[in-house]
Amino acid sequence: MQVGKTAVPLGLMFSQEGPYAAVGATMLRGAQLAVSEIASDPAYGFGFDVHTVDPGGRNDRYVAGAQALLAVPGLTHVVGCYTSSSRKEVLPVFEKLDAVLWYPSHYEGFETSENIVYTGAAPNQHVVPLTHYILSEGGRRAFMVGSNYIWAWENNRIMREILGRNGGQVLGERYLPVDELDVDETVDLILRHRPDFIFSTLIGESAYSFIRCLRRKCSEAGLDQPRDLPVLSCSLAEFELPLIGDACDGHISSSVYFSSVETEANARFLAAWARQYPDAGPTSADAEASYIAVHMLARAIQRAGSADPKAVLAALNSVSFEAPQGSVQIDPDNRHCFLWPRIGRSRLDGTFEILHSSNRLVQPDPYLVWEPLALATLSGEKTLRVVS
Repeated sequence: MQVGKTAVPLGLMFSQEGPYAAVGATMLRGAQLAVSEIASDPAYGFGFDVHTVDPGGRNDRYVAGAQALLAVPGLTHVVGCYTSSSRKEVLPVFEKLDAVLWYPSHYEGFETSENIVYTGAAPNQHVVPLTHYILSEGGRRAFMVGSNYIWAWENNRIMREILGRNGGQVLGERYLPVDELDVDETVDLILRHRPDFIFSTLIGESAYSFIRCLRRKCSEAGLDQPRDLPVLSCSLAEFELPLIGDACDGHISSSVYFSSVETEANARFLAAWARQYPDAGPTSADAEASYIAVHMLARAIQRAGSADPKAVLAALNSVSFEAPQGSVQIDPDNRHCFLWPRIGRSRLDGTFEILHSSNRLVQPDPYLVWEPLALATLSGEKTLRVVS
């Protein structure tokens, strides 16, 4: 931090251990990169005094972590949580202490809170465009497999509803514990059903084990897994591909950011990431959402002239940020971000080929109040364009 800058306390709460440690690590790096940029930017008269906790992927430790951070004098803002279950665990703590959780994760929606700013994608920015994409490609018969918590339940419900409105069907659903690695039985069941596609809402190590097992069993059955049983996800990201190994290619992911996005802001982001984390691997939507959260917080503090939560939240209404994915802003009605949905296909080199990209900034619709769910809407004004 530059000499003479005021120190503003900031909490960072990401799991560095446990079943989704890789996700937590990249989210923490994204937040820390933004903290470094604020510290070195002479346009800001303050920098962040960072306090971190590691809940280790255990929901019971998130509450204790949030309480510890908010006990720090002057600390009223925390960037953190990945899973929706952890977010819901800590929300009462933030409400009681009138503090703000900056939640930087794509999630299942159907929530708003006076004490949360959501910088990750809402359902109309990930699962809806993903379902429309696979329907437009001829996919009608789905098998769903997910981690056994609200992220999977709600996203599967949304996809099931869209499929049902468009002549599709769900052949089966299976939910596994978050840390489950024994996936053979589930894969065998999917192979017996032979769906058009698999919708995976598995997270962390479970997701990697599932994809490796599926690729192996498809190969043994003489199937080309990416072509014959494609895996669709709203969370698969670049840093996870090396953890999957040689089965990492050919999977479809719906996201608002891929490291292959061609914007000037992303070129700067990639360069800064490489300088600060030369051995950390690629960026991801998870890292970018944390990066956005810290930058949006800094801009709101600067505009408000204070880190007071009420002043910061009021200032957010007139704040925008040129993020790596494109310019983003907060919807004052629900405190979710306007974002840029995209569809990508994973490659062996650890990147995503962008297949479709939104041609406009998409307003968040966390309750799917106005988002059209019928495929017929795609014949009208399209919000995704094919990337040549």
